Amino acid sequence: MFGKPRAAAAAGAGAGAGAGAGAERPPPGALPECNLALLGCRGAGKSALTVKFLTKRFISEYDPNLEDTYTSEELVDQQPVLLKVMDTADQDGPVNCERYLRWASAFLVVYSIEDKRSFAGCRRYLDVLAAGARPRARPVLLLGNKLDMEPYRQVTKAEGLSLAAAFGCLFFEVSACLGFEAVRHVFHEAVREVRRAAERRPPARPLLVAEERPCPPAAPPAPRPGPAACAFSTLSTVSYKEIPSVAQAKLVTVKSSRAQSKRKAPTLTLLKGFKIF
Repeated sequence: MFGKPRAAAAAGAGAGAGAGAGAERPPPGALPECNLALLGCRGAGKSALTVKFLTKRFISEYDPNLEDTYTSEELVDQQPVLLKVMDTADQDGPVNCERYLRWASAFLVVYSIEDKRSFAGCRRYLDVLAAGARPRARPVLLLGNKLDMEPYRQVTKAEGLSLAAAFGCLFFEVSACLGFEAVRHVFHEAVREVRRAAERRPPARPLLVAEERPCPPAAPPAPRPGPAACAFSTLSTVSYKEIPSVAQAKLVTVKSSRAQSKRKAPTLTLLKGFKIF
Protein backbone atom coordinates (compact mmCIF):
# COMPACT_ATOMS: atom_id res chain seq x y z
CA MET A 1 0.00 0.00 0.00
CA PHE A 2 1.57 3.25 -1.15
CA GLY A 3 0.84 6.77 -0.05
CA LYS A 4 0.22 9.59 -2.48
CA PRO A 5 3.16 11.75 -3.67
CA ARG A 6 3.76 15.02 -1.93
CA ALA A 7 2.96 18.28 -3.67
CA ALA A 8 6.59 19.38 -3.83
CA ALA A 9 7.69 16.24 -5.63
CA ALA A 10 4.79 16.48 -8.03
CA ALA A 11 5.57 20.10 -8.80
CA GLY A 12 9.20 19.23 -9.41
CA ALA A 13 8.24 16.52 -11.85
CA GLY A 14 5.96 18.90 -13.74
CA ALA A 15 8.66 21.56 -13.85
CA GLY A 16 11.20 19.02 -15.09
CA ALA A 17 8.92 18.05 -17.94
CA GLY A 18 8.60 21.70 -18.94
CA ALA A 19 12.38 22.21 -18.76
CA GLY A 20 12.86 19.27 -21.08
CA ALA A 21 10.63 21.00 -23.62
CA GLY A 22 12.95 24.01 -23.53
CA ALA A 23 10.24 26.53 -22.62
CA GLU A 24 11.04 29.50 -20.42
CA ARG A 25 8.43 30.00 -17.72
CA PRO A 26 7.69 33.04 -15.59
CA PRO A 27 7.73 32.86 -11.80
CA PRO A 28 4.86 30.82 -10.31
CA GLY A 29 3.19 33.90 -8.90
CA ALA A 30 2.81 35.37 -12.40
CA LEU A 31 1.21 32.26 -13.94
CA PRO A 32 -2.54 32.00 -14.45
CA GLU A 33 -4.00 29.31 -12.22
CA CYS A 34 -6.41 26.49 -12.98
CA ASN A 35 -7.90 24.40 -10.17
CA LEU A 36 -8.99 20.90 -11.19
CA ALA A 37 -10.88 18.60 -8.79
CA LEU A 38 -11.02 14.84 -9.42
CA LEU A 39 -14.28 13.33 -8.19
CA GLY A 40 -15.54 9.77 -8.06
CA CYS A 41 -16.25 6.79 -5.87
CA ARG A 42 -13.54 4.73 -4.20
CA GLY A 43 -11.65 2.47 -6.60
CA ALA A 44 -12.34 4.53 -9.72
CA GLY A 45 -8.62 5.30 -10.16
CA LYS A 46 -8.46 9.01 -9.29
CA SER A 47 -5.10 8.73 -7.51
CA ALA A 48 -3.60 6.57 -10.24
CA LEU A 49 -4.59 9.17 -12.85
CA THR A 50 -3.15 12.00 -10.74
CA VAL A 51 0.20 10.25 -10.25
CA LYS A 52 0.35 9.24 -13.91
CA PHE A 53 -0.16 12.83 -15.00
CA LEU A 54 2.33 14.31 -12.55
CA THR A 55 5.11 11.70 -12.62
CA LYS A 56 4.41 9.51 -15.70
CA ARG A 57 4.42 6.51 -13.37
CA PHE A 58 1.71 4.03 -12.53
CA ILE A 59 1.14 2.74 -9.00
CA SER A 60 -1.73 0.35 -8.51
CA GLU A 61 -2.53 0.75 -4.79
CA TYR A 62 -3.05 3.84 -2.62
CA ASP A 63 -4.46 4.77 0.73
CA PRO A 64 -8.08 5.62 -0.14
CA ASN A 65 -8.44 7.90 2.89
CA LEU A 66 -5.76 10.39 1.88
CA GLU A 67 -6.80 13.61 0.15
CA ASP A 68 -4.32 16.20 -1.07
CA THR A 69 -3.75 18.94 -3.63
CA TYR A 70 -0.78 18.96 -6.02
CA THR A 71 0.68 21.71 -8.16
CA SER A 72 2.36 21.45 -11.55
CA GLU A 73 3.52 24.05 -14.06
CA GLU A 74 2.18 23.06 -17.47
CA LEU A 75 2.44 24.37 -21.00
CA VAL A 76 -0.93 24.06 -22.74
CA ASP A 77 -1.08 25.27 -26.35
CA GLN A 78 2.20 27.17 -25.81
CA GLN A 79 0.66 29.06 -22.90
CA PRO A 80 1.97 28.42 -19.35
CA VAL A 81 -0.47 27.65 -16.58
CA LEU A 82 -0.17 26.68 -12.92
CA LEU A 83 -2.38 23.60 -12.68
CA LYS A 84 -3.55 22.60 -9.20
CA VAL A 85 -5.05 19.12 -8.89
CA MET A 86 -7.21 18.08 -5.93
CA ASP A 87 -7.34 14.30 -5.51
CA THR A 88 -10.46 13.88 -3.37
CA ALA A 89 -11.04 10.96 -1.03
CA ASP A 90 -14.80 10.42 -1.10
CA GLN A 91 -15.74 6.82 -0.41
CA ASP A 92 -19.11 5.96 -1.95
CA GLY A 93 -20.52 9.27 -3.13
CA PRO A 94 -20.53 13.04 -2.71
CA VAL A 95 -19.70 14.09 0.87
CA ASN A 96 -18.89 17.59 2.11
CA CYS A 97 -18.98 18.98 -1.43
CA GLU A 98 -18.43 22.61 -0.45
CA ARG A 99 -14.68 22.08 -0.14
CA TYR A 100 -14.29 21.65 -3.92
CA LEU A 101 -17.38 23.44 -5.20
CA ARG A 102 -15.93 26.75 -4.00
CA TRP A 103 -12.35 25.95 -4.99
CA ALA A 104 -12.33 24.26 -8.39
CA SER A 105 -12.26 25.88 -11.82
CA ALA A 106 -13.17 22.56 -13.50
CA PHE A 107 -14.19 19.06 -12.46
CA LEU A 108 -13.04 15.66 -13.69
CA VAL A 109 -15.61 12.99 -12.74
CA VAL A 110 -14.01 9.53 -12.90
CA TYR A 111 -15.51 6.06 -12.98
CA SER A 112 -14.17 2.59 -13.74
CA ILE A 113 -15.49 0.89 -16.86
CA GLU A 114 -15.33 -2.44 -15.01
CA ASP A 115 -17.46 -1.23 -12.08
CA LYS A 116 -21.12 -0.44 -12.64
CA ARG A 117 -21.39 0.94 -9.12
CA SER A 118 -18.78 3.65 -9.73
CA PHE A 119 -20.64 4.65 -12.90
CA ALA A 120 -23.86 5.06 -10.92
CA GLY A 121 -21.95 7.18 -8.41
CA CYS A 122 -20.87 9.51 -11.22
CA ARG A 123 -24.48 10.49 -11.83
CA ARG A 124 -24.77 11.61 -8.20
CA TYR A 125 -21.65 13.75 -8.60
CA LEU A 126 -22.98 15.25 -11.81
CA ASP A 127 -26.27 16.07 -10.11
CA VAL A 128 -24.41 17.85 -7.29
CA LEU A 129 -22.29 19.82 -9.76
CA ALA A 130 -25.32 20.79 -11.84
CA ALA A 131 -27.04 22.16 -8.74
CA GLY A 132 -24.04 23.73 -7.01
CA ALA A 133 -22.21 25.29 -9.95
CA ARG A 134 -25.10 27.40 -11.27
CA PRO A 135 -23.83 30.81 -10.09
CA ARG A 136 -20.64 30.33 -12.09
CA ALA A 137 -20.61 27.86 -14.98
CA ARG A 138 -17.52 25.63 -14.73
CA PRO A 139 -16.46 22.87 -17.14
CA VAL A 140 -17.13 19.25 -16.23
CA LEU A 141 -15.43 16.27 -17.92
CA LEU A 142 -16.61 12.67 -17.58
CA LEU A 143 -13.78 10.14 -17.69
CA GLY A 144 -14.02 6.36 -17.96
CA ASN A 145 -10.84 4.85 -16.48
CA LYS A 146 -9.22 1.39 -16.67
CA LEU A 147 -9.56 0.96 -20.38
CA ASP A 148 -6.99 -1.81 -20.08
CA MET A 149 -9.72 -3.91 -18.41
CA GLU A 150 -11.74 -4.09 -21.61
CA PRO A 151 -12.49 -7.84 -21.27
CA TYR A 152 -14.20 -7.10 -17.93
CA ARG A 153 -16.11 -4.02 -19.06
CA GLN A 154 -19.46 -3.45 -17.33
CA VAL A 155 -20.14 0.08 -18.63
CA THR A 156 -20.36 0.48 -22.38
CA LYS A 157 -18.95 3.49 -24.18
CA ALA A 158 -22.45 4.34 -25.37
CA GLU A 159 -23.63 4.59 -21.76
CA GLY A 160 -20.79 6.96 -20.95
CA LEU A 161 -21.55 9.11 -24.00
CA SER A 162 -25.24 9.21 -23.11
CA LEU A 163 -24.56 10.34 -19.53
CA ALA A 164 -22.11 13.01 -20.71
CA ALA A 165 -24.63 14.30 -23.25
CA ALA A 166 -27.35 14.47 -20.59
CA PHE A 167 -25.21 16.84 -18.48
CA GLY A 168 -23.49 18.67 -21.36
CA CYS A 169 -19.92 17.62 -20.51
CA LEU A 170 -17.01 16.17 -22.46
CA PHE A 171 -16.37 12.41 -22.41
CA PHE A 172 -13.12 10.43 -22.52
CA GLU A 173 -11.94 6.90 -21.88
CA VAL A 174 -8.34 6.26 -20.83
CA SER A 175 -6.16 3.88 -18.85
CA ALA A 176 -3.89 5.11 -16.08
CA CYS A 177 -1.55 2.15 -16.53
CA LEU A 178 -1.16 2.18 -20.33
CA GLY A 179 -0.27 5.51 -21.91
CA PHE A 180 0.80 8.88 -20.54
CA GLU A 181 -0.20 10.98 -23.55
CA ALA A 182 -3.89 10.10 -23.31
CA VAL A 183 -3.98 10.98 -19.61
CA ARG A 184 -2.16 14.26 -20.15
CA HIS A 185 -4.54 15.13 -23.00
CA VAL A 186 -7.52 14.88 -20.63
CA PHE A 187 -5.92 17.16 -18.00
CA HIS A 188 -4.87 19.68 -20.65
CA GLU A 189 -8.32 19.57 -22.20
CA ALA A 190 -9.74 20.61 -18.83
CA VAL A 191 -7.45 23.66 -18.91
CA ARG A 192 -8.64 24.48 -22.44
CA GLU A 193 -12.26 24.25 -21.33
CA VAL A 194 -11.58 26.68 -18.49
CA ARG A 195 -10.05 29.12 -20.96
CA ARG A 196 -12.99 28.76 -23.34
CA ALA A 197 -15.43 29.37 -20.51
CA ALA A 198 -13.52 32.52 -19.52
CA GLU A 199 -13.72 33.79 -23.09
CA ARG A 200 -17.47 33.18 -23.28
CA ARG A 201 -18.10 34.85 -19.94
CA PRO A 202 -19.16 38.50 -20.37
CA PRO A 203 -16.70 41.07 -19.02
CA ALA A 204 -17.33 42.28 -15.52
CA ARG A 205 -19.11 45.60 -15.30
CA PRO A 206 -17.02 48.37 -13.75
CA LEU A 207 -17.81 49.16 -10.15
CA LEU A 208 -18.81 52.77 -9.72
CA VAL A 209 -18.09 54.24 -6.31
CA ALA A 210 -19.78 57.52 -5.46
CA GLU A 211 -17.69 59.93 -3.45
CA GLU A 212 -19.42 61.36 -0.43
CA ARG A 213 -19.15 65.12 -0.50
CA PRO A 214 -20.74 67.55 1.96
CA CYS A 215 -23.79 69.22 0.54
CA PRO A 216 -23.48 73.02 0.10
CA PRO A 217 -25.49 75.00 2.65
CA ALA A 218 -28.93 75.79 1.38
CA ALA A 219 -29.65 79.45 0.80
CA PRO A 220 -32.13 80.86 3.33
CA PRO A 221 -35.55 81.48 1.81
CA ALA A 222 -36.25 85.06 0.84
CA PRO A 223 -38.57 86.76 3.34
CA ARG A 224 -42.07 87.24 2.04
CA PRO A 225 -43.26 90.87 2.25
CA GLY A 226 -45.99 91.59 4.77
CA PRO A 227 -49.39 92.87 3.72
CA ALA A 228 -48.64 96.41 4.93
CA ALA A 229 -45.42 96.61 2.95
CA CYS A 230 -47.03 95.73 -0.37
CA ALA A 231 -50.26 97.68 -0.01
CA PHE A 232 -49.00 101.24 -0.58
CA SER A 233 -45.51 102.14 -1.69
CA THR A 234 -45.83 105.69 -0.29
CA LEU A 235 -46.40 104.49 3.26
CA SER A 236 -43.59 103.55 5.58
CA THR A 237 -42.85 99.86 5.78
CA VAL A 238 -44.44 98.22 8.76
CA SER A 239 -42.89 95.07 10.17
CA TYR A 240 -45.02 91.96 10.12
CA LYS A 241 -44.68 91.75 13.91
CA GLU A 242 -46.36 95.17 14.31
CA ILE A 243 -49.59 93.91 12.84
CA PRO A 244 -51.85 92.94 15.70
CA SER A 245 -53.45 89.60 15.64
CA VAL A 246 -57.16 89.22 15.21
CA ALA A 247 -57.57 88.44 18.89
CA GLN A 248 -55.85 91.71 19.88
CA ALA A 249 -57.76 93.99 17.49
CA LYS A 250 -60.14 96.54 19.09
CA LEU A 251 -62.89 98.55 17.49
CA VAL A 252 -62.43 102.37 17.65
CA THR A 253 -65.20 104.83 16.68
CA VAL A 254 -63.99 108.27 15.51
CA LYS A 255 -66.24 111.20 14.48
CA SER A 256 -65.24 113.04 11.32
CA SER A 257 -65.74 116.62 12.67
CA ARG A 258 -67.44 118.62 15.43
CA ALA A 259 -69.61 120.50 12.89
CA GLN A 260 -71.39 117.36 12.04
CA SER A 261 -72.19 116.57 15.67
CA LYS A 262 -75.88 117.54 15.24
CA ARG A 263 -76.37 115.07 12.48
CA LYS A 264 -75.51 111.47 12.38
CA ALA A 265 -71.76 111.28 11.89
CA PRO A 266 -70.20 108.54 9.81
CA THR A 267 -68.02 106.27 11.80
CA LEU A 268 -64.83 104.49 10.80
CA THR A 269 -63.89 101.11 12.07
CA LEU A 270 -60.13 100.73 12.31
CA LEU A 271 -57.61 98.39 13.74
CA LYS A 272 -55.82 99.73 16.78
CA GLY A 273 -52.31 100.76 15.92
CA PHE A 274 -53.00 102.63 12.65
CA LYS A 275 -53.16 106.36 12.28
CA ILE A 276 -55.74 108.44 10.44
CA PHE A 277 -54.34 111.11 8.10
